Amino acid sequence: MLGLLAQVAEQAINLSGIGASIGAAIAAIGAGIGIGKIGGAAMEAIARQPEAAGDIRSNMIVIAALIEGVALFAVIVCILALFV
Repeated sequence: MLGLLAQVAEQAINLSGIGASIGAAIAAIGAGIGIGKIGGAAMEAIARQPEAAGDIRSNMIVIAALIEGVALFAVIVCILALFV
């Protein structure tokens, strides 16, 4: 009986590692897509209104930093899920 429980626990640990890896990958991909969309939209906005380039650029940097923060938080949660 204890051997069976040990096997189930070992499989659960293996699956948590796979889940944490997939979660971290999804967070990184999502952040990359989000920052790419922000960059594209900012370049389009600057092309339409070149006089507002400074304001658009500063807003773009703030939003990109927020996206990176969320992605980092997601990766840390995945790492914690791996070890807890």
